[in-house]
Order: sequence, then C-alpha cells, then structure tokens
Amino acid sequence: MPERHIRDAATLRGWRKSTYSGAESGSCVEIYDGHPTAVPVRDSKNPHGPALLIPADGWTAFIAGVKGEAFAS
Repeated sequence: MPERHIRDAATLRGWRKSTYSGAESGSCVEIYDGHPTAVPVRDSKNPHGPALLIPADGWTAFIAGVKGEAFAS
C-alpha cells in the first residue's frame, strides 16, 4: 500500500502557497512540487505537522473542479 502522508512535512523544502493567498493570511494550504509519486499538501499553520499525499491524477481532477466552480454553493 502506498504511503498516504508524510509525518513531518518540514522535512521537505520548497513548499509553496496559492497565489490567491494574501500576504497576511495565516490559513493557507501549501503544496510541494517535485515529489516522485504524489502531490504533498499541508496546512501552513502547522509546518511540522503531517502532509497528505494526494495522487497526481486526483490532484489534477480536484484543481479542474475548483477552476470549473464544481464546489461553488
């Protein structure tokens, strides 16, 4: 079974947050580019906490849904 999380996300260097996040915003989701098998995602408020490993195809589908407003209420 593939790993589904990284216990301490701070072990990876090079996290980035969305360009839609403001400079003062402390509540951001960050992603890490360059992982060989998935897209790591973490909460910026907890950099030493866990990161979820999202399969690349699942992440692509999620982003497409967000851009297409599939989650709008």
